Amino acid sequence: MSRKQYVKNLLPTFLVNFIGMLALALFLIASGNSIDTIILILVVWSVILLIYISVSCTLRKRYVERLLSMAEQLEERYLIPELMKEPERADDRVFYQILKMAEKAMLEKINTIQRERKEYREYIEQWVHEVKTPITAMKLLCENNHSDFTRELLVELEKTNRFTEQALYYARSEYTEKDYSIREVPLADVIHEAIADNKYLLRQNHITIDIAGVGDSVYTDEKWVRFILNQLIGNAVKYRTEQPLLCFRSEKQDDQVHLFVEDNGIGISESDLPRIFEKGFTGQNGRMIQSSTGIGLYLCKRLCDKLGIGLEAHSDGSGTSIVLSFHVNHFIVQVQG
Repeated sequence: MSRKQYVKNLLPTFLVNFIGMLALALFLIASGNSIDTIILILVVWSVILLIYISVSCTLRKRYVERLLSMAEQLEERYLIPELMKEPERADDRVFYQILKMAEKAMLEKINTIQRERKEYREYIEQWVHEVKTPITAMKLLCENNHSDFTRELLVELEKTNRFTEQALYYARSEYTEKDYSIREVPLADVIHEAIADNKYLLRQNHITIDIAGVGDSVYTDEKWVRFILNQLIGNAVKYRTEQPLLCFRSEKQDDQVHLFVEDNGIGISESDLPRIFEKGFTGQNGRMIQSSTGIGLYLCKRLCDKLGIGLEAHSDGSGTSIVLSFHVNHFIVQVQG
């Protein structure tokens, strides 16, 4: 709170006191009092007024600054009335009641939104589980009736399955802590599973796979990492060049295990790199491909943040390297040793 502004707000008080001092001076003169007595009375009045204003301003400033400090430390600042003491001043009590009313309205609105989001998330999860049944049935029918048509259809079914998984994981990404199981996961195994999820897509696009350089294990959730790898594989296929190559390799450095997912595709422009993990950002390459949504890498980043996995992207314009960094749990390693 600015002292200058506070004093400016007290201009009516100054005016009333000035009029009172003037009236008192005229009365004392009319009563035959000496000028020295009148001046002394006015000086005392002025000093008392200034002391009162100074002390009032100081106390008010401390009170307001304490409220501001409390509000800044709160993550949900609409809860500030819960930390405030009920004010003593009548006008402050009015504002306090207004804050309480606003807080109550905000909490009711938040509860309504959370309930609606929960219902929507549950609907999406239920829809995905139900739609997976006909997808699986169609895959089995196609695998039991091999032909050029069924092979093409299997590729499209893999894409459909990946999009439904994307919708499911997007709905669950806000609550990953309720749906993960941390255990030791050999990276080679989860990579093989992700490749199997996309085998028809990889075969149709003649993608060469190299996983010879993966031999490390990490502690993480296998299902979520598999989903992340599925998104990266889908991007590698989408932005491929002739004679496409997709390499997986791992490397242990200090207290981290790095998993590199590298392709020789069209790469990512330098100007787009800082924004590729933003929701809905497709970049220059995405504008050339109508199916790009800018959701895949955003979900990967969001899930990696939830699981404590580092995620970086590098590109020199002729290929892309995505790096997943897993922290080594020294306590578990020591216990197992």
